[in-house]
Amino acid sequence: MTRKKLSKTLKPHWVWAIALGSSIGWGSFVLPADWMQGVGPMGVILGLCIGAVLMAIIAISYGVLIKNYPVSGGEFAYAFLSLNRIHAYISGWFLTLGYICIVALNATAFALMLKFVFPDFIQNMKMYEVAGWDVYFTEVIVVALLVGFFTFLNIKGSGLSGRMQFFFVCVLILGVFTLTGLMTVNEATSFSNMSPAFSPEAASPLAAILTILAIAPFAYVGFDNVPQAAEEFNFSSKKALTLIMMALLFAAIIYSFMIITTAVAAPWQDTANAGALWGTGDVVTEILGNGGMIILVIALSMGIFTGLNGFLISASRVLFAMARGKVLPERFSRLHTKHNTPYFAIIFAAIVAIVAPFFGRNVLGWIVSMSSVGVSIAYFYTCYAAFTMLKWKKEDRKFNPDLHIVGPGKKFIAIIGMVSSVAFLALLLIPGSPAQLGTESFVALLIWVVLGFIFYLVRRSELQSYNREELAYLILGEGQFKRGDDDK
Repeated sequence: MTRKKLSKTLKPHWVWAIALGSSIGWGSFVLPADWMQGVGPMGVILGLCIGAVLMAIIAISYGVLIKNYPVSGGEFAYAFLSLNRIHAYISGWFLTLGYICIVALNATAFALMLKFVFPDFIQNMKMYEVAGWDVYFTEVIVVALLVGFFTFLNIKGSGLSGRMQFFFVCVLILGVFTLTGLMTVNEATSFSNMSPAFSPEAASPLAAILTILAIAPFAYVGFDNVPQAAEEFNFSSKKALTLIMMALLFAAIIYSFMIITTAVAAPWQDTANAGALWGTGDVVTEILGNGGMIILVIALSMGIFTGLNGFLISASRVLFAMARGKVLPERFSRLHTKHNTPYFAIIFAAIVAIVAPFFGRNVLGWIVSMSSVGVSIAYFYTCYAAFTMLKWKKEDRKFNPDLHIVGPGKKFIAIIGMVSSVAFLALLLIPGSPAQLGTESFVALLIWVVLGFIFYLVRRSELQSYNREELAYLILGEGQFKRGDDDK
């Protein structure tokens, strides 16, 4: 039984760029006005900053696991390590949906930006309307070309895509800092426009913060792309946690800066309630003119490119790892003969992303909102895996003492991470929650769960034909042993 391996080509600053660029994506540039509505600028900033802290707590568990298990698949592998193949399948199933949808969402965000900047160009050849969204053939072509370009980059190798990711992130950071500086020092803007700090429509400041806190898994999803690329690290996996923490810090700063950039231009309630296609774009153009708009478009484009590229890397690695672990058909683990990249998985993820725009952005938005549930589930599995690996004291290391390390502080943090993950799920799923998913997202979630159950029944006999030790070798690599009883 041969285990396929990926090439070690990624440098530390490229991995940092993958984490940061994926976490930022398009949301920080497109959604500030939407987020402020009913919440207020300070509610958004505090919600996102607290969310970053909770993500950092969860990231500590990722650091422990990446250090000891630097393999592709991330949460899929961790769920298998701590529980069994069924839980690994559940984790991988939700991750695959979330990652591919975010690839599609970033690609359609580029078309949305063009619709704002060049409406006469993008709004051509209307095909139909879905859930109130006009679908144009020109928009689909733009998405296809953009996804095709990044598909080519990824097939050529993670080294090339990592290098480009770092360049995109540097331009993004420069653009955000420049834009915020120009907006805050302009005589036509004022920090008084950020008052009141919380929306009067919110039941309380706490409710406003919780509304934004619930979307933290969506806002920061991308830092967890690091474990997906761990097998390709050309450096010590011990550095992974530092890279993730730096990415989360920069992401929180960028989100906060873009909220400030949007809120200082005019009374924030006017901007939030205007119902504009792109509130941030409107206020930047009004204050800074075409020059400011150019800076914003460049920064947004970089955010879209980094999100699209980062999640295409992650989606393909999860598909590759699941196929290597016999959950998906073998073809998803095929490697390019020259570049040693999982080309079939990359192309599959790209095709799904290209098909998505035909359903309209509103429908895609419902699915992505639902995928926040899957991301939270994956976070829980990771924290639970770290909890089972870490021991309170040396005498507790009954199994595989070389890998089950003593770390009472980190073990306690893993508990906090599990509680945080459950809290995110509660905010999304409990009726009456300030951040409860919409009906459409609940329906999409139910459909995905049913499809996952059907697909598992189809693959069950193949998956159960391997014992746990064989799967541990395929999923976790050389020198890894099963923990606990066989789960066949």
